[in-house]
Amino acid sequence: MKTCKRKTGKTALTLTCLLAGILIISSCEKGLEYKSYGDLSSVVNTPEGAVAAVNAAYTGLAGGSDWQGGWDAGTYSWRVQAMQTTDEGVCAWGGDWPRMNNLTFTPDFDWVTHNYTRYMPYISRITIAIDGIQQIPMSDDLKNRYIGELKALRAHYAQLLYFNYGPITIVTDPAIAANPEAPYTPRPAAAEVAAQIEKDYQDAAAALPAKFTGEDYGRFSKAAALTGLMKLYMHEKDWAKAVTTGEEIKTLGYSLLANYEDNFSMASKGGNSTEMILAVVCSPTGGDQYTNMWLAHALPSDYVDPSGIPLTAWGGYKMRWSSYDKFAPADKRLKMLLESYPVGKDAGGTVIYRNARTGGDMGAVPMKYSPDPSRANSQNSGVDFPVYRYADVLLMLAESINEANNGPTTEAYDNINEVRERAGLPDLPGGLSKTAFLEKIQDERLFELWGEGWRKDDLVRWGKFIQRAIDDGSATAESYKVLLPLPRSVVTQSNGVIQQNQGYN
Repeated sequence: MKTCKRKTGKTALTLTCLLAGILIISSCEKGLEYKSYGDLSSVVNTPEGAVAAVNAAYTGLAGGSDWQGGWDAGTYSWRVQAMQTTDEGVCAWGGDWPRMNNLTFTPDFDWVTHNYTRYMPYISRITIAIDGIQQIPMSDDLKNRYIGELKALRAHYAQLLYFNYGPITIVTDPAIAANPEAPYTPRPAAAEVAAQIEKDYQDAAAALPAKFTGEDYGRFSKAAALTGLMKLYMHEKDWAKAVTTGEEIKTLGYSLLANYEDNFSMASKGGNSTEMILAVVCSPTGGDQYTNMWLAHALPSDYVDPSGIPLTAWGGYKMRWSSYDKFAPADKRLKMLLESYPVGKDAGGTVIYRNARTGGDMGAVPMKYSPDPSRANSQNSGVDFPVYRYADVLLMLAESINEANNGPTTEAYDNINEVRERAGLPDLPGGLSKTAFLEKIQDERLFELWGEGWRKDDLVRWGKFIQRAIDDGSATAESYKVLLPLPRSVVTQSNGVIQQNQGYN
């Protein structure tokens, strides 16, 4: 996502930085690092200010000021937290990482409470920005687009919080959002939260183009808003609406790339990909926020790329052998998931490989991303981080059809088989029961989407999240841990008006 359109110039860039600071520091809840910046109308009162406000809202996709947060590759990132709490991953670093695998969560464990504090302020400040933009004299088309993007972002951040922490208050009144003295309110019913997220996504989809390319690539489009909406419907098990939404996404011009690995290389930059619906646009030279550090986290310290590209390698993230062993040997997606990895070349130039399994490693090397050929930085890569891909939509649609129709239809088979065929795998056998077809979907989503941040939501939806941890030997994987705890400070500062999730008191 570009910082701003070129035509807005230095003024918009300055305003973007200011608005970003407001979004990051302010909060809709008293006591959560609240700092007033006065009347935002003095900032968001011109078209340039509108651009800056929208751009500032996008900083949450990369975690705001968090190091490699959001949809990036660090401790707080959605994709890493989903990987390390499910059957996808383990981490070789020790420390608090086993607590993620074992679901040893408490209200004082910052790793799992942090994102609540990080993203609640985004929701309120987006509400203020929407109100400010509505007052600006500018073309209706542009105004509607900016408000559509903001509503999609508000829905996205609220949805991530809802999926992970349960019902949250989505402040839609700008006066309340801007008032540090506003009284605390109890957490709403889940249906109320889902209804507001649904409305924001629907409003956004109605206002936005099917996709963005060029300088606007990385922004929420109609397809991205509908993909988020489809995920909401599946979470709520509203299968008929999920099917209808998936069918609409299929009309918007997306298709699978011929090669799976191209989704995770420079081939997908700048909106060139027919498969990428929403991505965090990365740079090897723009600092530690909008950059891809996955390889630094995942490659073993003795990894040597055969291409000669120098790569930082910290050797932390692994894919569990139990999950790796589910892949068919012929699955082309194993190109990005390594049991044996290169450690150099012999005198004759032949690549030398080390076997991670026989070497005693905790799991396979989850390479996922191709090295950045620019060689601009051994640690920071310009390969974009996917948030939504069309392959995800096809698999979600296959699952939703199976649920809505009490068994798979020809279309459900076609959707999953399209993904399998790219991976070099045969079509599924016909005549599968609803349960057997769902089991195939569950495995296929692991094979296709590992490391992309959606596995936790998948396992929760299937009732498998807690059982996975129990099967792996956890003694602390109680049923209530499908939700993360709220920070203890939230409950304390509200004098109990905001109640902690059950089990964490």
